[in-house]
Amino acid sequence: MKNKWLILALVMLAAAALLAGCGGGDEPAANALEDGVYTADFNTDSSMFHANEACDGKGTLTVKDGEMVIHISLPSKSVQNLYPGLAEDAEKEGAELLQPTVDTVTYSDGMSEEVHGFDVPVPALDEEFDLALIGTKGTWYDHKVSVSNPEKVEE
Repeated sequence: MKNKWLILALVMLAAAALLAGCGGGDEPAANALEDGVYTADFNTDSSMFHANEACDGKGTLTVKDGEMVIHISLPSKSVQNLYPGLAEDAEKEGAELLQPTVDTVTYSDGMSEEVHGFDVPVPALDEEFDLALIGTKGTWYDHKVSVSNPEKVEE
């Protein structure tokens, strides 16, 4: 019986040592990416707010000095501004709204169209964050979005 307890204690000690080694302070964050350009999935909580179908639900993720920004092309020009946060904060004086770019997308049938695009700061990969939008009707809407599955773009 003593041997069983000794073996159990040794197994638990070894497991504790392994677990302690997993949190090393010098390691980069699990979702840290090296500087560069990636394609990544842009996931939203709404069928009305998503990346343009010509982009297959993806955007262009740029990482520089640990900061991540994803450029997304939307389905139309109806979204006027985005805000990284909640709608109630977007409406406050001095809120820094994300301004649209005019992107040209080409569909599988060869047709092209101009749509709004946005550069959205990404706080972390695979974690939902708040992103508010205002459309042509002047109403702010809250959404939850996330960015996942980055794949390095070959240069």
